Amino acid sequence: MKLRYLTLALALAGTLTACQKPTDNNTTDKAATAPAASTDTSKVLATVNGTPITENTVNLYMEQRQRRSPGSPADKKAVLEEIISLELVRQDGLAQGVDKSPEVQTQIDLQRRAVVAAAAFQKQLASNPITDEELKALYDEKVQTGNEYKARHILVKDKETAEKLIAELDKGADFAELAKKHSTGPSGKSGGDLGWFAPKSMVKPFSDAVVGMEKGTYTKEPVKTQFGWHIILLEDTRAPSPPPFEQVKPQLEMMVRNQRVQDYIKDLRGKADIEIVEIAVAPAPTPVPVAPDTEEKASEDNAPADTTDTPASEDKPAATE
Repeated sequence: MKLRYLTLALALAGTLTACQKPTDNNTTDKAATAPAASTDTSKVLATVNGTPITENTVNLYMEQRQRRSPGSPADKKAVLEEIISLELVRQDGLAQGVDKSPEVQTQIDLQRRAVVAAAAFQKQLASNPITDEELKALYDEKVQTGNEYKARHILVKDKETAEKLIAELDKGADFAELAKKHSTGPSGKSGGDLGWFAPKSMVKPFSDAVVGMEKGTYTKEPVKTQFGWHIILLEDTRAPSPPPFEQVKPQLEMMVRNQRVQDYIKDLRGKADIEIVEIAVAPAPTPVPVAPDTEEKASEDNAPADTTDTPASEDKPAATE
């Protein structure tokens, strides 16, 4: 039999020990390999050297496998065979004492913490269910309001240069051509085209200027931001078309869920007595000496690239988080 999911099976080994029944403590060999006691009373589908494999174990294994590998086969009989093979390997590992190594013990401890923590999260979320009203309120908060704008800009480093370019525009110069020739931002190559954007995606001086403009006009005074001086041409405006609530509902639910988890942890931290011991930082590796006749060549090979070009962040005159 091909064990296509043996690696996954090993990762889910904890699902077995969490769903087992106690064995005879009077049998020395079995006692050394006996799994932990469990309250699982579901139907026993198989036994491996006296250790039961229950229906709950198989169902949980299938559920976790589907979660990790969506679309994977859901043949219950095949899954049971995989779990039997996994149980055989587990028992052999215990017989060899592999579970006694510090590394394995640490991994078991981490798995136990993760399982219990996940269950605690689920209980916390179940006690405070997410409602449609809550999601709709978040949708109304996040959905974009107001107009979107399509604009071009010319970015220069000083006000005097910007004023000279405005004078050329007043005489009929083409905005896109001036942007290609003078703009210091990457969008200059495309005539300063910034595409469609919402005002909140731009820094305030830039967005304030755009919102106050009429379509087809350009700024008569340079607009200063932390990136330099801008001349802005507003080409068009439109009302936004946000996605419908039902389309983004799963993403909104995930946002609320994540926020509740963060709030839960923050609350626990606020009540806890936490003491962090300083972790020693490993010393930096000793540099390998370079032979005298290769030192110059190494310097040339490792020389940094030319970084004199304007960074992309300066072109989106107002892009913010």
